[in-house]
Amino acid sequence: MSLSPRFRSGSVLQALFDSLHERWFCPPPSRHRASGFPLPQAMFALVLIASSYAIPDLAWGQSVDSAKPYPNRAVRFVVPYPPGGAPDQVARLLGQRLYESTGQTFVIDNRPGASGIVGSELVAKGAADGYTVLVTTNTTAAANLSLFKKLPYDPQKDFAAVSRLCMLALLLVVKPDFNAQSLREFVRYAKTRAEPLSVGYWSAGSQVSAALLKSLGGVDLLVVPYKGAAPAMTDVMAGQISLTFADFAAGFAQVKAGKLKGLGVTSPLRSGLAPELPALAEEMPGFDVTTWIGLAVPAGTPRENIRRLAEAAHREAAKPDVKTRFTAMGLDLALLGPDEFALFIDSEVSKWARQVKAAGIEPE
Repeated sequence: MSLSPRFRSGSVLQALFDSLHERWFCPPPSRHRASGFPLPQAMFALVLIASSYAIPDLAWGQSVDSAKPYPNRAVRFVVPYPPGGAPDQVARLLGQRLYESTGQTFVIDNRPGASGIVGSELVAKGAADGYTVLVTTNTTAAANLSLFKKLPYDPQKDFAAVSRLCMLALLLVVKPDFNAQSLREFVRYAKTRAEPLSVGYWSAGSQVSAALLKSLGGVDLLVVPYKGAAPAMTDVMAGQISLTFADFAAGFAQVKAGKLKGLGVTSPLRSGLAPELPALAEEMPGFDVTTWIGLAVPAGTPRENIRRLAEAAHREAAKPDVKTRFTAMGLDLALLGPDEFALFIDSEVSKWARQVKAAGIEPE
């Protein structure tokens, strides 16, 4: 009896294997009792010996062949928001295309909570190997530094930038039967109310948008925190809150379905996807909130893995059919590589600090 090819390199191990086989598995019947080693125990001992040579390459979460280029096993995309929003939809679309091109599974792991802090902290404390990836945004990478007095992670020190994928504006949505048919009517109606309107926010973009609506529009608002755009929109439809700022990927589909009414967009110009909706800046000059989505990994991740992930993501995102899907979700493809994205994040930290301050938001 011979070992499998995996074990043949060690002649000592082969000799031991043959000796054990001869002594415990093929002795004459009279030797079964004389050996003093019952057959099941012999088998167990043999398995232990063989496994001691095999286990090192089978450590938890590692590929049998670690020499294969990255990625050579499943990759986890941690989305710090609930399913349904733009970060989630981008992760699912990109993950599917990366699976098709690399043959490796890209698992979507939604970890919502606290303006993206829950999921971001998880990745920041994860293994720096490229197999746990944060679907990051302007909120998690930049604005949270100004929105919170203390974070359980450092957005600039605990992550390595991989790729900026897209830019997007937000959409002001209300119930279809809301007492206003246009942005101008909305502002006029909100100013005449005795009680404030309630607005749900779930990210830095939506929180700053709500604050700008209050300061630039002179609208009295009661702000209510949510874990994501989808639950905030659900409460708008149910009449639990008056309005929210949803990303186009989640909100525009509800507008087209007649479940919500869109009143305006947060970008300085109208969106090509919905040119009938005015920019909020048309009624409130200076209103400009543009957000983005990208990928980041824990600091210390091998540079080669970062490069390979960025190149694969860009290759898939730039394909015409994927770009068309992005456009349909109200996303503008805006690819940046690791170095450029890192510089962009640095500039975003300063930008969002100014916006948070100008909006009059006090850090929590």
